[in-house]
Amino acid sequence: MASVVQTLTQRGLLRPPSFLPANMMYETLMGSVAYGVSGDTSDRDVYGFAIPPRDHLFPHLAGEIAGFGTPRPRFENFQVHHVRDPDALAGKGCEYDFSIYSIPRYFTLCLECNPNMIDSLFTPQDCVLHLTRVGGMVRERRHLFLHKGVWTRFKSYAYSQLHKLRTKVPEGKRATLREEFGFDVKYAYHVVRLLYECEQLLLHGDLDLRRDREHLKAIRRGDVSEEEIRRWAAEKERQLETLAQRSTLPDQPDEPAVRRLLLECLEEHYGSLDAVVARPDAATDTLRQISDLIDRYRQLTVPSAGPRVAATNVPTTDAETALPGTAATSPGPDRLPTP
Repeated sequence: MASVVQTLTQRGLLRPPSFLPANMMYETLMGSVAYGVSGDTSDRDVYGFAIPPRDHLFPHLAGEIAGFGTPRPRFENFQVHHVRDPDALAGKGCEYDFSIYSIPRYFTLCLECNPNMIDSLFTPQDCVLHLTRVGGMVRERRHLFLHKGVWTRFKSYAYSQLHKLRTKVPEGKRATLREEFGFDVKYAYHVVRLLYECEQLLLHGDLDLRRDREHLKAIRRGDVSEEEIRRWAAEKERQLETLAQRSTLPDQPDEPAVRRLLLECLEEHYGSLDAVVARPDAATDTLRQISDLIDRYRQLTVPSAGPRVAATNVPTTDAETALPGTAATSPGPDRLPTP
């Protein structure tokens, strides 16, 4: 599949950074098309990621010394709106909005459960416009990015839309929506969509962006009142609070696994990175895991802060801070035993 970025650049309709067209790894349609609620005049929102030149990711290869001098500019994203292609859709034409990220930035946003980025990983297959081997590797392991943080992030985005529904003064097409329906149905449908998506992720660890399209279409048609949407959102929030506690998603992202995937993607594109990336050996990785476990244990066992009677100036012995099953001569809290 040809890259849309590359095709439009060759036709002179798009002017991205010079390296970008030949290094696009993944492009997918987002927005109303991905959610199954688009009309004939809908814009085409394209999300994706690219791999920049090696010295963008490893600036020391270009002679840059960390902390010295002015850092060279590095590519993080390319965003441009209203790119008109008169030949698209069999000559009807359409407008594209592009949001293209460097692969490290894309991975970071996915780890943070940014709803747009998570959605872009789970778009239906018929929305995928361009997919290299690297893009396929990421889609195949997209579940690595999921964790319980989806609840707080998706809720935050949903209630941002709800706030805009209440307070933002609409302009252009959005003003027309308010005149027709009494409120901005586009903000309203995003509130419902985001909470539905969060429910799927917490329940199933998976996402079908078109599962609830009939409800979303009804909102966009104005068949659902603003009051009904607000009641629905309040009830769904209560349900999701409980669901988040029972969800089988991990509490935290598996950052080491995602890092390994990132390195695999970069090596697929660049070749071996042994000369520029330090890889912790098994012993170092095990020590790090042990250290993390000890830190978590201490967080769970530290007594809550409160008044302490007759404890002033009483020295703490090694025995009082030792973990169960260890001797009083165990290393202090900032040291691990020598392997």
